[in-house]
Amino acid sequence: MATILVVDDEMGIRELLSEILSDEGHVVEAAENAQEAREFRLRQAPDLVLLDIWMPDTDGVTLLKEWAAQGQLTMPVIMMSGHATIDTAVEATKIGALNFLEKPIALQKLLKAVEQGLARGNPAPAAPGAAAKPAQPVSPSAVASAASLPTLANDGIGSGTLAAQTASISFDIPLRDARDAFERAYFEYHLARENGSMTRVAEKTGLERTHLYRKLKQLGVDLGKNKGE
Repeated sequence: MATILVVDDEMGIRELLSEILSDEGHVVEAAENAQEAREFRLRQAPDLVLLDIWMPDTDGVTLLKEWAAQGQLTMPVIMMSGHATIDTAVEATKIGALNFLEKPIALQKLLKAVEQGLARGNPAPAAPGAAAKPAQPVSPSAVASAASLPTLANDGIGSGTLAAQTASISFDIPLRDARDAFERAYFEYHLARENGSMTRVAEKTGLERTHLYRKLKQLGVDLGKNKGE
């Protein structure tokens, strides 16, 4: 589990990235401007920063320069923007940014960039006398798979389970309610089959991952109810 700081002046982007990364098993902190990001960095060094370039008070490249000049650029930083030029991205990389993501950010690119960034982070020093172990980076989606819905893993879930769930749906309710009930059962079935892996559920159901998160939230499917059990 890593601590990730999301710096973006758009509330919707902060909330969406926080939701996605939290579901991947990370602790997410959010800052809506450069000043909040500065204050957080003074308190602690996150494991990774997702930093927007265009912000109203101080732009992300300027903040990146500040951290580099003050010796505070000790964590991987991934820049984000929907309007930046190639020159801006190159400049940020020269200063010390690890990667650049163009908005709207594709979920697979986000998760891959985060995984790569965390893999490059400074490993914690080994305890005296402890045997050194080779680094084994674990993908965020693998963390989610291991943590989600453990009581349903490998229990022989098949088509009969979905049939039983949908058979309990009453026909004496409005069509919209019946459709929601079916979709809830459908997604719970796939979440159980894939051990909670949002990546695999998105592939199985044919939905873009951002849409899948919003759909599950709309249907009231509790993704975290079994985490940590």
